[in-house]
Amino acid sequence: MKRRKFDPVLSHTRLRLLQILMAAMFVYFLIMSFEIIPYVLRAGSGSGEDGPFEPLSDSLPRAFLLESEEKDAPSRPADDPLRDSRGSPYQTPKRRMREFKRVSGLVFKERPFDGNVSKEDQVYELHKSARDAWRVGKKLWGELVSGKIELNESGNRSEPCPHSFSLSGSEFQARNRVLVIPCGLTLWSHLTVVGTPRWAHPEHDPKIAVLKDGDEAVMVSQFMMELQGLKTVDGEDPPRILHFNPRLKGDWSGKPVIEQNTCYRMQWGSALRCEGWPSRADEDTVDGQVKCDKWIRDDDDRSEEWKVTWWLNRLIGRTKKVTIDWPYPFAEAKMFVLTLSAGLEGYHINVDGRHVTSFPYRTGFVLEDATGLFVNGDVDVHSVYAASLPTSHPSFAPQMHLEMVTKWKAPPLPYGHVELFIGILSAGNHFAERMAVRKSWMQHKLVKSSRVVARFFVALHGRKEVNVELMKEVEYFGDTVIVPYMDNYDLVVLKTIAICEYGVRTVPAKYIMKCDDDTFVRVDAVLKEARKVHKHRSLYIGNLNYHHKPLRYGKWAVTYEEWPEEDYPTYANGPGYIVSSDIAKFILSEFEKNKLRLFKMEDVSMGMWVERFNDSRPVEYVHSSKFCQFGCIEDYYTAHYQSPRQMICMWGKLQHNGKPQCCNMR
Repeated sequence: MKRRKFDPVLSHTRLRLLQILMAAMFVYFLIMSFEIIPYVLRAGSGSGEDGPFEPLSDSLPRAFLLESEEKDAPSRPADDPLRDSRGSPYQTPKRRMREFKRVSGLVFKERPFDGNVSKEDQVYELHKSARDAWRVGKKLWGELVSGKIELNESGNRSEPCPHSFSLSGSEFQARNRVLVIPCGLTLWSHLTVVGTPRWAHPEHDPKIAVLKDGDEAVMVSQFMMELQGLKTVDGEDPPRILHFNPRLKGDWSGKPVIEQNTCYRMQWGSALRCEGWPSRADEDTVDGQVKCDKWIRDDDDRSEEWKVTWWLNRLIGRTKKVTIDWPYPFAEAKMFVLTLSAGLEGYHINVDGRHVTSFPYRTGFVLEDATGLFVNGDVDVHSVYAASLPTSHPSFAPQMHLEMVTKWKAPPLPYGHVELFIGILSAGNHFAERMAVRKSWMQHKLVKSSRVVARFFVALHGRKEVNVELMKEVEYFGDTVIVPYMDNYDLVVLKTIAICEYGVRTVPAKYIMKCDDDTFVRVDAVLKEARKVHKHRSLYIGNLNYHHKPLRYGKWAVTYEEWPEEDYPTYANGPGYIVSSDIAKFILSEFEKNKLRLFKMEDVSMGMWVERFNDSRPVEYVHSSKFCQFGCIEDYYTAHYQSPRQMICMWGKLQHNGKPQCCNMR
């Protein structure tokens, strides 16, 4: 075979190509090292008990196992040492059990004390609540991960759900005037209360007495009957599914009235007020019944005009029309029998055998939510009876709400940065709300493509069976971060800090948004709004409140110890707002240095933190009423207080009509 002649030019060309290729490979590996090193450092930071805490992430519930169960932890895929089999950042059980400290550990430490004030006097109530929530949550979490919580065979609550039951007046009084309905109500369930209104008593409450001139006290006799739901978190009142308030005396109108309402997510709706006039003929009915029936008033059927008409009819011989006039259904010292029944469209109340009023079902509640009957005020209750009740509670069978379908699962977390991270505050038993969000705006192409990432943030629930079902939900959908302290209304601020950390460290995002699980988000619209701000500017976007003053009296009172200033800082309403990542990083830094001031109102806290950040670097405040605080408006960016049905409806309109339209349904 003939040897090929050596060509020095060709050999030199090959050598140059090889050098260029090796240089390109070196640059590639250098870039990859910068991309991977932060993950490696975080993954290795939890090897020691006193090492840095691991950031929050949405790992499988099994990743919460105790150290003794580490052998059962999810294995790392062979092709990715930094991700688990679902694409989420991998964490060992040992580090995962400590990640709660990242969110709440520092806040449990007491603040420095000076020598003149006792240690006990300087511990803020918020910090006490945080420590208590941490202790209870830690114990419950240990029971959950160790399998000590046992449910009945059906996997639901262990308490029986009888078809009917009754209480005497003394039994009802001994139970703090609450009749517990274990499994809520169902269609055609009915509750009966036998009672006697008390005689009117002098009332010197300034809010009532101001309605009367002079020094004479106002005489008041009124009571309330409420269908209540379960408290979602400690520190907030239970939801009022139906508030029925007869006022025999003491109302501002001077006439006996009946007022009805609901309270959803700590907000009262529009009251239905019955004053003795029948509902208008053109007004909507409830299952064919009028909302307000008629009763005799001092200023209507017995007027002089009525008497003249009556005599005229007698003289001309007009056929007599038989009518029955009913008095106001309640009277002082007179026993009544009240029956409340659940119809197709609303609640119906009959007193002594006649219909008095009907109240339509309101957004946000279903019949099984009514788990308690509460009666209070100027009334003596003789007995309470409940019948036609459901024998199982569907709210504790989340399969009614959760559709275990692959398309609703969260997509894998992206590598590197994302443009927007959305943290959604939720509660343990809000299965239906989370499912509605998954099936609506979380199906947006920006979320499905992982250009935008959304996660639920949930603390532990007071009912153990809710936590068991919650962990199953987390494992399947992979879109929920459990913050393992006992949920408390005053500690929502800790979830906000967790959202900031997730959006800074786990999924580094340019913008971080916080919203509630009853908030519908137009993902593309809020992202477009953020992009309007110059890319190098810090931003705070939402429905901004300027110069709001704290309430010093009443239910929402804030003491001067809690907030000494006369005005709140400018803050965005909590249902939906956006901050830039530099603000979120500042919040985390101050929190970890134990310098972050915490306040029980989460949205005010964020405004306070942004104001402090603004002292060192200018922040562009962007106000828009399209971040709706109450309900929905056309062309919204976010819409608050949306029920699961409304969520699905709004998503349908957005998909089919291409327009942001509201769904105002009951």
